Parts: sequence; C-alpha cells; structure tokens
Amino acid sequence: MGPLKGVKIVELAGIGPGPMCAMLLADLGATVLRIDRKQPVDLGNPRPLRFNLLLRNRRSIALDLKQPAAVELVLRLVSDADALIEGFRPGVTERLGLGPDACFARNARLVYGRMTGWGQSGPLTAAAGHDLNYIALTGALHAIGRKGQPPTPPINLLGDYAGGSLYLAMGILAAIIEARASGQGQVVDAAIVDGTASLMTSVFGLYAGGLVSLERGTNTSDSGAYFYDVYECADGRWVSVASIEARFHAEFLRLMGISASELGEQRDRSNWDHARRVLARAFKKRTRDDWCKLLEGSDACFAPVLSMAEAPTHAHLKARETFLEVDGVTQPAPAPRFSRTVPEKPTAPEPPDAARALEAWMTHDAIRTLQDQGVV
Repeated sequence: MGPLKGVKIVELAGIGPGPMCAMLLADLGATVLRIDRKQPVDLGNPRPLRFNLLLRNRRSIALDLKQPAAVELVLRLVSDADALIEGFRPGVTERLGLGPDACFARNARLVYGRMTGWGQSGPLTAAAGHDLNYIALTGALHAIGRKGQPPTPPINLLGDYAGGSLYLAMGILAAIIEARASGQGQVVDAAIVDGTASLMTSVFGLYAGGLVSLERGTNTSDSGAYFYDVYECADGRWVSVASIEARFHAEFLRLMGISASELGEQRDRSNWDHARRVLARAFKKRTRDDWCKLLEGSDACFAPVLSMAEAPTHAHLKARETFLEVDGVTQPAPAPRFSRTVPEKPTAPEPPDAARALEAWMTHDAIRTLQDQGVV
C-alpha cells in the first residue's frame, strides 16, 4: 500500500540524509533495496540495528562493490528501477563503475539521485563535512541563537534532513514524474547547502527588506520577542509561547491575567526585555501542567516543551497516532497522511538477507545462481 506502491529504488548504503530519503520513500510504499557493504565501516554513530530507524521499511543485500560481479548485479537491478540513491563524494560511483552514464546505459528512464553536502560542483566538492558545516556556510547557523550567545547547533535536522533528505526525495519524485512523460531519466544533484539556502528564502527576503537584524536573538522568531519564546515553570519544565498576531497576543494576556499596559505596546522593541521579565516571573509561579490546563487548546498559541520521552504520550499525538511502536521501539509514524492509499505500518530494520531482499527483483533461480557464485 501507500501512494508510491510500484516504485522501485536502489539505495547505495550511506549515512544520514541518504538513508532518511530512502526511508521516506519506503514509508510511502516504494520498494527500496539497500546495497550494504560486506565489511562494516565508520558510518557515524554505531548502534544496534533495531535502533537504526532510518533503515526501517526495506530489505538489503551485502555486496563488495570492488568485485565486477557485484557491480554487474547492481546494474542489473538498476535496469528494473525507477531511481537510484547514492551519497558518496563526487566521483566515487564513477570509479566503481556505477556512475550516471553506466546506469543510464542500462536504464534510460532512471532517476539518479545524488546526496552530498557541498554538491557535485564547486571548490568544496571534495572536502569532508557534516550538517553543522553546511548550515554554517548558508547563513542559517549564524541566525540561530540567543542575543549575546554563540550560534546554536540545531542538532542535524536543518541541514541533513530538511535541507538534504527532503529535497532529494522531492527531486527524485519530480524527476520520476517527468521521466514517465519523457522516457528519459536524469541526475538529481541534491546538495545540503542548496536545500538549506532554499529553506532560508523567506528570511533572506526579510533581510533584503531591512526587516530582520543580523544580530541573533533580536528578531521576532529567533527568541528576540518575548511573545515568541520559551519560559521555565515552577517545576523546572518549560513551555512555549508564540502569540505573534495581535488577537492571539490579547488572548494570551487575558488567560494569563496580565494587562497589556503592564507589558507595553507589543511591537515596540524597547518593551521586549521588560515584558520578558514579567512573563518569566509569572510562569515561575506554576508548574508546567498547571499552565497546560490553563492555556493548552486556546488561541494563546501555547504548547508545553516536551522531551522525546514525553512527546509520544501527549493526548493530541496519541489521538493522531503520530508515534507508533515497532518491535518494541517507539518511533515517528510515516508522514504525511493519505486518505486512500494509506501506507502500511513500518517494518523494523533488517540485516542483509539476499533471498528475501531480491525476491521483488528477480526469480528464485537467479537468486540461487548469485548465491552459488558467492556474489551475495
């Protein structure tokens, strides 16, 4: 099930944004075959397989891509695929014999998805890097943090997964649609620097118009405004307030029992530090649960700041089944939702198993031949 049922994708094993992209597509019903390495290598944070959730919902085979027979097998799989995902440095797949030209020779309709930090061109293409480096280069990291504090790394959500995985998934799907009309595939060059810069489009527009400052923590949505910030409660837990619009701000103050005159005019930045101190004192008088009873579900634009341990238990997320449990591991459910082609519940990450992984791609006799030859 799922809207991508029938779409077939070959994934060359990598870390971070590549596997996340493959997971997103598999979550929506695509048949994704992961090509793992025969020998383990340093691919980030080691963890037991069942907790490597980016590998869910697909099967894998282990190959030594230095062997011609293994490369030939991948090309054979490519001939029946809609797309390929790879996240190596530029030039690596070409040296392996699995570059775009070699793959297009087997399947002219193939979409060749390339996931890198710096992109396929430019002076930094050969350099190593990680999420923090990519978002640093685009202006995004500089904008995140509190006034007078260093830039704050927003874990690796912004670059790897938002600027990388999501843009690669969107690019692959767009190219598959085009290929079905034209009969021709193409390369999708998804660079994290490009995707992150794209995510900053609105902010760059505000900056160009002189509507935001380059000084962190002084703007409306970067913790500069008292009405768009987090506050500590009496029990040491935190809540978030985002009452930007005047009507929501008025409702927030009404429920809090604070008069507008006590804070000063909302848009007058000279009042913001004073207003923040007033709200900080008020929130420290009650526990987070007390504030939830008063404010949650209202038009005050309020929500408690929940930990990963707490979020799956929240009533709203439980009602929507935003989180689910697979083999005893709590994890986010596939997103977004579909009214008709509803994706199936994800399956847990699996170790390489050639017989099971290849059954959607070739006959049992062909699989046995590959096993007898020691390819898989």
